[in-house]
Amino acid sequence: MSFLKFDLGHIDRGTVVEVTLADSAANVRLLDNSNFQNYRAGRRHTYYGGLITRSPARLIVPHSGYWYVTVDMQGLRGSTRASVRTIPAAALSPLPEYKQQSLSQIVRHGNPETPSGVVKDRPTAPPSYDVFISHATEDKEEIVRPLANALVAEGLRVWYDEFELRIGDSLRRKIDAGLAKSRFGVVVLSHAFFAKNWPQYELDGLVTREMTGEQIILPLWHRMTKSEVIAKSPSLADKVARNTSDLTVEEIAAEIAKVIRNP
Repeated sequence: MSFLKFDLGHIDRGTVVEVTLADSAANVRLLDNSNFQNYRAGRRHTYYGGLITRSPARLIVPHSGYWYVTVDMQGLRGSTRASVRTIPAAALSPLPEYKQQSLSQIVRHGNPETPSGVVKDRPTAPPSYDVFISHATEDKEEIVRPLANALVAEGLRVWYDEFELRIGDSLRRKIDAGLAKSRFGVVVLSHAFFAKNWPQYELDGLVTREMTGEQIILPLWHRMTKSEVIAKSPSLADKVARNTSDLTVEEIAAEIAKVIRNP
């Protein structure tokens, strides 16, 4: 499939990506690095944007990271040209969160003058997160990064270190702020998790909040059996958990989103 590619590099959450089409319509996708690789290979992927019929269109970057924009004519006639620019969040009024829509949803149900991600009203975004992800670095590639992206695709506000931390940040202060502002904490329990200090620090913070009566910890067992979790933390083993060997990342994210929306 032929497509235009725009490499945006590393950009911050809240940055606005403005896409201007030279022709009347095209499919515009805002993709993080892993989803761009899947898109390019013709595999299943998650994106922000959709069918754009009026430009310029503005898409909001949902989390900090490495991003691409692609423009293609899949399902449409003709060819197109496009230009892309980024606008820092600080240059605009506070921007709304938005939920990704598929191209088919937009074609069937969308208003062609207001495609997914177009900036219209700009209410002040809430300062909190729906979920904090506590994990060990060793589990990022296999489970944590895909889970974080899947939760964002579910429309959740996610505190995940790769989304939030910058060079020079105080790790303790940023983590403390994330723990305090998050409604729930997903704890990815693994052998690496129990061997590291920072995940234990995060878990202590979540447990402290639960001592006030809040039920906020959502455990996820990764390559661990119940007996192994019991040996490390009997209190965590007593909680209803999900195991990454039983469910896909997308299924886990959908269940977490359901719990968060209906606490």
